[in-house]
Amino acid sequence: MSKKPTVELKLPILKNMELVATQTAEVVSRHMELSEEKAGEISMALIEACINAFEHSEAKSEIYIHFLIDDETLTIKVIDKGKGFDSSKIKIPNIEKKLASSEPKRGWGIMLIKELMDSVDFESDHTGTTLTMVKKKNTNE
Repeated sequence: MSKKPTVELKLPILKNMELVATQTAEVVSRHMELSEEKAGEISMALIEACINAFEHSEAKSEIYIHFLIDDETLTIKVIDKGKGFDSSKIKIPNIEKKLASSEPKRGWGIMLIKELMDSVDFESDHTGTTLTMVKKKNTNE
């Protein structure tokens, strides 16, 4: 049994560093021969995941991203060593209220990630959070 290819990134928490992750995702998507649509969905979900980790984790210096490449699936893990969070307490904003108010038009990151990927899972405690996102090569399975 051969080992599945894995790409691992360690990104410093710096402005626009999520773009390094999306460039890697594009290369991996091409390697897997994923459609442009799927590659775009992966990149958008990854941007949201990185920004969430950068802004909310209170991680001190970096986040880690692992791309686990399989014949039929791409699994991406975004790992921070931050404070963790309780995913059951995340509230999806009311779009009408949000658009009608002057408050920032933000807060849909997790919902967007779940819409873009085939499966999404969080493991989180006081030592950090691991977000696992999966995109299937063929969704008609």
